[in-house]
Amino acid sequence: MTLREEADYIVNKAISSALPDEAVRQALKTKDFGEGKIYMVAVGKAAWQMAKAASDCLDKKIEKGICISKYGHMKGELPNVECYEAGHPIPDANSFRATQVAIDLITGLNAEDTVLFLLSGGGSALFEKPLVSEAELTDITRQLLACGADIVEINILRKRLSAVKGGKFAKLCLPAKVFSVVLSDIIGDPLDMIASGPAYPDSSTNEMAKKIIAKYHLKLSSEAMKLMDIETPKDLTHVETRITGSVKLLCKAAAEACQHLGYKTLILTDCLNCEAREAGTFLAAIAKTYQGSQESLAFIVGGETIVHLTGHGKGGRNQELALSAAREIGGLYQTALLSVGSDGTDGPTDAAGGYVDQDTQEKLRKQGIEIFEVLKENDSYHALQQVDGLIMTGATGTNVNDVAVLLIRR
Repeated sequence: MTLREEADYIVNKAISSALPDEAVRQALKTKDFGEGKIYMVAVGKAAWQMAKAASDCLDKKIEKGICISKYGHMKGELPNVECYEAGHPIPDANSFRATQVAIDLITGLNAEDTVLFLLSGGGSALFEKPLVSEAELTDITRQLLACGADIVEINILRKRLSAVKGGKFAKLCLPAKVFSVVLSDIIGDPLDMIASGPAYPDSSTNEMAKKIIAKYHLKLSSEAMKLMDIETPKDLTHVETRITGSVKLLCKAAAEACQHLGYKTLILTDCLNCEAREAGTFLAAIAKTYQGSQESLAFIVGGETIVHLTGHGKGGRNQELALSAAREIGGLYQTALLSVGSDGTDGPTDAAGGYVDQDTQEKLRKQGIEIFEVLKENDSYHALQQVDGLIMTGATGTNVNDVAVLLIRR
């Protein structure tokens, strides 16, 4: 195998292992729903995959359901389930319309009924009933994405601008019970932050929200600022939650794939949380340190980096991470780096991430492309496209953060 072929093998094995099907089945297998009716609401990038597993497991016990996912993520019809595709990372009219359908579905249930709530990352944009205008919500979301705020900070604000986030959806389900199965896409698996915690008590405070606004100099209307004074639900006794899947499993699967290919493997961290460029430079520094190794080595990191937008190009955090590493590993011997988002979409692009090796920088220079200028413009997608460095998987059906792998082949 070439280094690129090995990289593709590792990506495929890691993502396949992170699919939520078996985990959903295990969660439902031991659950007693009683005599009431079951209504299913599945939300997130992995919503269809989770809803399909639940439908297969419960057969015809689901009275009615709704599945809300990102455009291009639905894989077919499901019995008794309405499927909607909507905007991500910016909510759109379809997000609002589908969310209202979900609210209508769970309104008026009785205490014997259960809302089966299947939640995965991406739900913050896909599942939304805003308490401000659509135009302002879009503007605030764009401000947050551009300023470098991390996912936890973004979600703290989203909860206060929404009628369904921060435990509010669970409140709407009363008096029905809620059984929630959550696929984690945030480091440390904080249940109140995954997709902004629609069915989990909120641990964040209004004071935290105000500090984030001040920290990033965000511009909010007076109406939006008033929402920062309304506290979110802190106690939801009618909700039972099971968490499944995480970036830990993604890293473990990547490590097993590397070992199968003959690499001595080390998972450096599954809690990566820094600038994408810094992560790429760090992994490249490791490559330089171990260039004299007599055995093949693989170093793995998992988590989710951030990007500060300084230009107007096209790209995502994984592509930017990979391209920043390409500057430093140029000319090394048999060295490559891959970085992918487990959901198959890196930022607002159709790529899952990026691949670079010791020859990438030189290939770009021969085309008159300097990596420094590309990164300044945040245009990693087009640069990697020129050297066959984009990793394309399509929608994967899961969403458990990102994984990056440094390969040193001997």
